[in-house]
Amino acid sequence: MNNPSPYSVIDRKIDPSKKQSFRADGSPADNDRTEIGPTALAFKEWEEADLQPPNLAKMRRNRYDRLLAAVHERDLAGLLMTDPMNIRYATDSSNMQLWNMHNPFRACLLLADGHMVLWDYRNCGYLSDFNPVVSEVRSGSSLFYFGGGDKIESEAASFRSQVDELMREHAGDNRRLAVDKIMVAGFKALSEVGIEILEGEEVTEKARVIKGAEEIRAMRCAVHACEQSVHTMEAAVKPGMTEDDVWAVLHAENIKRGGEWIETRLLSSGPRTYPWFQECGPRQIQNNEILAFDTDLVGTYGMCCDISRTWFIGDGEPTQMMKDYYRIGHDHIMENMELIKPGVRFDELVFGGHQLPDYMVEGQYGCRMHGVGLCDEWPLIAYPENHVPGAFDYEVQPGMMLCVEALIGSADAGFSIKLEDQVLVTEDGYENLTSYPHDQKLLS
Repeated sequence: MNNPSPYSVIDRKIDPSKKQSFRADGSPADNDRTEIGPTALAFKEWEEADLQPPNLAKMRRNRYDRLLAAVHERDLAGLLMTDPMNIRYATDSSNMQLWNMHNPFRACLLLADGHMVLWDYRNCGYLSDFNPVVSEVRSGSSLFYFGGGDKIESEAASFRSQVDELMREHAGDNRRLAVDKIMVAGFKALSEVGIEILEGEEVTEKARVIKGAEEIRAMRCAVHACEQSVHTMEAAVKPGMTEDDVWAVLHAENIKRGGEWIETRLLSSGPRTYPWFQECGPRQIQNNEILAFDTDLVGTYGMCCDISRTWFIGDGEPTQMMKDYYRIGHDHIMENMELIKPGVRFDELVFGGHQLPDYMVEGQYGCRMHGVGLCDEWPLIAYPENHVPGAFDYEVQPGMMLCVEALIGSADAGFSIKLEDQVLVTEDGYENLTSYPHDQKLLS
């Protein structure tokens, strides 16, 4: 179906009788509003850095258009989303995001004629009032056992009836429904009425992979806010602090700027940096040792700022092995970044560029690159040893964002160097969005 969207013009749902002023991103200059967003500190820092915030109305419209185009391209009756990140992308509304990750009480259905229905927590419809692309808000999509107990099948039947009715009203005889993630009871209920359930994650990941102009502005602002937070963390760190003490600074600074959460606890020091993925804890940082971290930070506008740095902490000098490993990591991400340009096949990103020596393969990261937007996203660019032919048979396109990774460590060294930069694919190459400096002691 190629019916035009009924939402050709996006205006905020505001009372025209009330005079309102707006911030640079189009959100109301009203700190009592329900819509979340950046703080005065973030706006001040962006102005000083000559950064232009996104036009949120245009950003929301672009995301809506990309999802609707994906529905039409695949001849779908609709796209049913229960993943909180996909719901955020579709509606730009949030509600207890982390709780929702493991208690899926929200759902969003985008139908072929453009009608969008959001199921939210009871009496929470007002949380998406700011976005006119949300046509209506309902409740009653909680299909997890904690919420429905031994009567979850009846809850699923009620939800199924609503979806079925909406599909018939807005997509006619088309029974093809893409679903990203759904609980077992919901999957069974939808299948029982002849709905053909198709893979929805493929739809949403490929819609989200190309960033529009306003999303790029949002990401620039988010990365700047993240890096300001990291600067404060670096200024605070000193021997004797615990890893948790240091990580708490990043959390606090992110929230101060209107950021949202941090997905992991990947900060470790000294011998806890190898093997990687030990999460921060009560260990006290010692003089003259390595501290490494991966932000995995969901910041302002819900954008993911996924950068990694390794610092030498202390008043002495790094060992030669620390410097050698750091140089390898730095070369790894910088040389591999040079591969990125439109038209390059993903396989070329796997097998080209800088390759790690054999003795570092065991400790290398899980991927060479990965997509990024609202979180870590499609695609995943594997190392040659983990490459699966055909799994990612695509090419780089302008508007993609990629994180370029390096994890350099070994059992003999007893430490890891973690580095990661976030880049934007441009029309003729790439732009490194990460400006945070590298540790000059380690790079010397």
